[in-house]
Amino acid sequence: MAIATIVSRASGLLSKLLLVTFVGVDVLNDSYQVATTLPTMINELLLGGVLTSVAIPLLVRAEKEDGDGGESYAQWMITMAAVVLGIGTAVAIACAPLLTALFIDSSNANPALVTAFAYLVLPGIVFYGLSALLGAILNTRNVFGLPTWAPVLNNVVVIVTLCAYWLMPGEISLDPVRMGEPKLLVLGLGTMAGVALQALVLVPAMRRTGFRFRWRWGWDRRLAEFGGLAFWVLLYVALGFVSMVVLTRVATGDDGAITAYNMQWLIAQVPYGVLGVSLLTALMPRMSRAAAADDTGALVGDLSFGNRMSAVLLMPFSALLTVAGVSIGVAVFAHGESTVEDGRQIGTALALSAFGLVPYAITLLQLRVFYALKDARTPTLIQAVIVVVRIALLYGFREFSPPGKLAVGVSIAMSLSFVVGALVGQVWLRVRLGRLRTGYTAWTICLTVVASAIAFGAATGLAWLVVQILGTGSPVLDAWVELVIQGVVGLPLSFALLALFRVPEVKPAVAKISRLVGRR
Repeated sequence: MAIATIVSRASGLLSKLLLVTFVGVDVLNDSYQVATTLPTMINELLLGGVLTSVAIPLLVRAEKEDGDGGESYAQWMITMAAVVLGIGTAVAIACAPLLTALFIDSSNANPALVTAFAYLVLPGIVFYGLSALLGAILNTRNVFGLPTWAPVLNNVVVIVTLCAYWLMPGEISLDPVRMGEPKLLVLGLGTMAGVALQALVLVPAMRRTGFRFRWRWGWDRRLAEFGGLAFWVLLYVALGFVSMVVLTRVATGDDGAITAYNMQWLIAQVPYGVLGVSLLTALMPRMSRAAAADDTGALVGDLSFGNRMSAVLLMPFSALLTVAGVSIGVAVFAHGESTVEDGRQIGTALALSAFGLVPYAITLLQLRVFYALKDARTPTLIQAVIVVVRIALLYGFREFSPPGKLAVGVSIAMSLSFVVGALVGQVWLRVRLGRLRTGYTAWTICLTVVASAIAFGAATGLAWLVVQILGTGSPVLDAWVELVIQGVVGLPLSFALLALFRVPEVKPAVAKISRLVGRR
């Protein structure tokens, strides 16, 4: 899973880099960014949040209780998902101009262009939802690889699309916007085709597991249980939808801010996507089985292990993003239509918000524990707290951020809201489950902070010295030198210090390395 996710994140990063290089950081990219977020948000609002949150626990219980291993229940879920997503997609396409008006409160994104892109990418709602559900079914059958590789195909299609867009002559007209323009059609339809392939590639894998789909209608005895969970999950997603509407409206008040925010979020998600998602994907079936067996001790053990591993795996990367954020922004994004100043804007937003990486991972793990317990109400209440804090911070940063710095404020607001979410979630789980070994987790987090600070302090000093000696005079080349030295020196040194501090979660890796060295 980690290898597949590395390739997925790398290819996703390449697609975004090409987008910034070929399109730039301006009205055209802002409009495309807003439009392409619509199908993901609407999918979450319709059913995606339900599928990713409660599908695995319910499928695991059906697998345990049903004589057919839960196959009929899975067929019923696919039938229901296809109908709901199909209807929702048709309504969303019909209401595309209204969605544009909802998300845009500024002239920095072109409403007509956003609507044109929306008509082309909104059919992806169906494929986003089915991809999530088929992936969940495969996970319950211990198939983790292909669902993790599927997004790579999506990214490949998008990369090919962007290259075709770049090679085509002409420009997309902004005034007026013409729906039939070839470059507009290539960019929009190519984006949607990638999502479709991501879902369709999972169908053969389903068949290889022995699953045979047929439409299954009517009442399932667990429909009431599913409906009760789905109501709270949909409310959870609706709160997230509101916060994203506010974020988009706030960010589009500053030219290029929504693009800068999306780019820094993409970079920040790379370590979580590679390490955190793999950890969460592996732990979710275990936690669901522990909850189904009423084994609170095992559930708490998995939660504590997940929290500590999140800190051990992600804190060094959080430190890297903090000290090298500006270098990453300039090195990766200051090309083509994007300037060095655009890269610095993205990098500054990344550096000042990277502290939210570990709280983000812990919050998502905590919420999955509640879902494993078939409690969808509590995550929604926690989400309400997070959203209230986030919206207050977003409007606060909009009022006080200097011109050109709104992307930084929006990014910090997101990270601070996850810090609040992690604290509230830990307290709530303590009340629900009893002792959570919080002291042990906090001590592990402290050790990771100290190790990362020492390692990247040394790496940053060395990088500064090398840049001064080389004296290239090129901001992009200097950024690459700093980034490489900080990464190559800081990350290994962080994990070496964790091993020196005898952090238990590092011991298996140390033992494995010792055995490999001993063989040589």
